[in-house]
Amino acid sequence: MKQLIQNFKSGDLYIDDLPLPSVNRGFVLVANRFSLISAGTEKTTVSTAKASLIGKAKMRPDLVKQVIQNYKKEGFKATLEKVRTKLDSLKALGYSSAGVVLSSMDTAGLFQPGDFVACAGLGYASHAEVVCVPQNLLAKVPDGVDLEDACFTTLGAIALQGVRQANPHLGDNICVIGLGLLGQITCQILKANGCNVFGIDVSAKMVELANQIHSVKAFLRNDPNLFTAVENFSNGHGFDSVIITAAGQTNDPVELSGQILRKKGVVIVVGAVKMDLPRDPDFYQKELELKLSCSYGPGRYDSTYEEEGLDYPYGYVRWTEQRNMEAFLGLLGNRSINLKQLTTHVFNIEDAVQAYDIVLGKKSEPFVGILIKYPAGQKDKGIPVHVNSNPVKKFNIGFIGAGSFAQSYLIPNVKIFGSLDTVVTRNGLNSKNVAQKFGFNQASSEPLHILDNKDINTLFIATQHDTHASYTIAGLKSNKAVFVEKPLAMNQDELNEVISTFNSCNSPFLMVGFNRRFADIIRIAKESFRNLGEPVVMNFRVNAGFIPKNHWTQTDAGGGRIIGEICHFIDLMQFLTDSEPVKVFAECISSKNEKLKNDDNLSMTLKFADGSVGNLVYTANGDKSLPKERFEIFGGGSVFVIDDFRKGMLFRNNQEKQYKTTGKGHKQEIDEFFRALGAGRQAPISFRSICLTTLTTFKIKESLGTGLPQAIEL
Repeated sequence: MKQLIQNFKSGDLYIDDLPLPSVNRGFVLVANRFSLISAGTEKTTVSTAKASLIGKAKMRPDLVKQVIQNYKKEGFKATLEKVRTKLDSLKALGYSSAGVVLSSMDTAGLFQPGDFVACAGLGYASHAEVVCVPQNLLAKVPDGVDLEDACFTTLGAIALQGVRQANPHLGDNICVIGLGLLGQITCQILKANGCNVFGIDVSAKMVELANQIHSVKAFLRNDPNLFTAVENFSNGHGFDSVIITAAGQTNDPVELSGQILRKKGVVIVVGAVKMDLPRDPDFYQKELELKLSCSYGPGRYDSTYEEEGLDYPYGYVRWTEQRNMEAFLGLLGNRSINLKQLTTHVFNIEDAVQAYDIVLGKKSEPFVGILIKYPAGQKDKGIPVHVNSNPVKKFNIGFIGAGSFAQSYLIPNVKIFGSLDTVVTRNGLNSKNVAQKFGFNQASSEPLHILDNKDINTLFIATQHDTHASYTIAGLKSNKAVFVEKPLAMNQDELNEVISTFNSCNSPFLMVGFNRRFADIIRIAKESFRNLGEPVVMNFRVNAGFIPKNHWTQTDAGGGRIIGEICHFIDLMQFLTDSEPVKVFAECISSKNEKLKNDDNLSMTLKFADGSVGNLVYTANGDKSLPKERFEIFGGGSVFVIDDFRKGMLFRNNQEKQYKTTGKGHKQEIDEFFRALGAGRQAPISFRSICLTTLTTFKIKESLGTGLPQAIEL
């Protein structure tokens, strides 16, 4: 399929052929017919990408702060690699489209192939021939509504949410400041609501358009008669409310609003404007109210609503994102609003780059609504996109999943040992980007293109946690050597199925990405306690940092931090003791703070078969300036202390010896994986050890639930 792409590093815009996106539970696959360019938002996005590195930094100081924090924790090299990965990426543009359903996995069964739908969402309703959209960001298009008009729905829902914040009544006098596309639609919605609408803009063409097609009284901002016109329009009272749909760095729209509102009037900010509120004279003396309108309604920025498909109860949240979309489509259906005169340009997808020449001012043409048109016809999902023709080596490698972790820590180390055959991600844009960046021969969104490919003998899995077990099982059944990022499984049933599959295979090769045991400093520490002949005591403090409950790692897809991250430290303790865990007891905090996840803050004691004891304190309620990990090992009159895998200290015979190393073993684990695979040996971590680590995480959760120690029996 064809899609409009921007290279974030260079800023270049171009059309490329990409794999079709895959459709998963709660999502719908749609063949676009039209998509709308939101000139204001997309101009900012495109301009940011075209800026220099310093320019990008000035525009996003929040990201610069993240880079500095990462440097303090992980050092220069790891931080540089992450920054390069982020910069050298491809971006999808667009967030409002309309088309025809190709296939649906929505949980409510509302959408069927052939349905006409409007689509919303950045990263979903992109300028592409085919898009995959979450079920709550779709709305059926009523009969009689053209898809050419329906592609405005996202912007229409934004305008509608702003109007709802104004809570207008029949006959209210309302001013709209900013008569771009969003402002023009807002004016029409207000007129349909029976309001008296006044418009203000800095563009004479936008003022003329509002006067012509909306029956709106509109004036230029610098018109010397503006305030007289406001007085006459409102009979000297001022406006009941002002809706700001303008965008810019000036504070003028907010200041102007205060001047033209009546006493106890309301300002609704929809556009991105400066909001330095002048207390006197207007906001204080008139007791004005300021409201912000959040995009296209309740549900925005809530991943459980937008990505997981959890709808809000109709009786309690009357207007959600999806219901606003449906309401706007209803206005189109009953002809309460008319978008035909707002559409000034239509470009075929092959010529879409020319549209941005207009948006960015390279071509001096007046415009309002710019659409991209897509051809009808069958979309073939069965063929990967060919990217390179590199020769096949002994290890021919496929990647399912290639997010920022895989791009930073796995793929750069893996490509040294073999040929990169196929990369699969749910998003075709991401898979094509990774294939071009690292030299994969093919890009796809279909895992079977790897699993059914007999030429691929080595499989790396770096997807969301809830898919690890199923892809591992499929990889083993396909007779591939499998490297899966942690965790191996999310629950006992998944683990049992992995064990059953592993035991039924001939010469299975499976490794889980427990990288810390391969770090240089850990190998030094283990050597320091070799032939000790007695148990050790291990203390591990992890200052993990806060992650909100709606982050994917905390949801069913991630399984939480006990399963998703604490497994690392259990594996490390097994490695250092060369002994199996036999019993675990855990306690977590009990907080009434709804933002905290109690089991992100716990203390755990793990007993090993050789008599060793491991204590883990895992916290998410500390300060990030403290290094993340501190590991202490006591035994035989010696102590080894590891600080954040960057410094080690051995205390023995009343002397201290220091070691400095970097890295948490990511490169070394890949080296060991391929060395063992090439020599025909077993995987570097025994399958039994991997299963015991996984089982222990389940037992930690059971201990928290029961308040009792739990035996670990595989």
